[in-house]
Amino acid sequence: MEKIPMTPRGMAALQTELKTLKSEERPAIIRAIAEAREHGDLSENAEYHSAREKQSFIEGRIKELEGLISLASVIDPATLSGSIKFGATVTLVDEETEEEKTYQIVGEQEADIENGLLNIKSPLARALIGKEEGDSVEVRTPGGVRDYEVTAVSYR
Repeated sequence: MEKIPMTPRGMAALQTELKTLKSEERPAIIRAIAEAREHGDLSENAEYHSAREKQSFIEGRIKELEGLISLASVIDPATLSGSIKFGATVTLVDEETEEEKTYQIVGEQEADIENGLLNIKSPLARALIGKEEGDSVEVRTPGGVRDYEVTAVSYR
């Protein structure tokens, strides 16, 4: 299987979610199922069916998280330098609108564009890889072609 690049912050978030699911959510849903069983006929018991559905979701998410964690390749951006690569924090200026934006290039699982966390597989991130401060980048997006200038690159 292919390793999944991830920052230490992304790994910590997955581990925290997994711990919460195993130590809080799973025991709570087991109690809810037991309580619903006590109400009698399971074929018409909406509480029981709802609890079983939630249990299925929790167990699926636990398996998914365990798989992601086992395939994770944790890369600490603070140990990197040079041209843009995974973990870089990049400041860009849109050459048309002069709008400035800052993104950190992160793994798929931790990407959140609203918070400046750019998916490594996105068209913008792929266009930025290998570039340096002062370079211009042309990015093909669903909305058309955009040109950006890289004004800063840092690793934190």
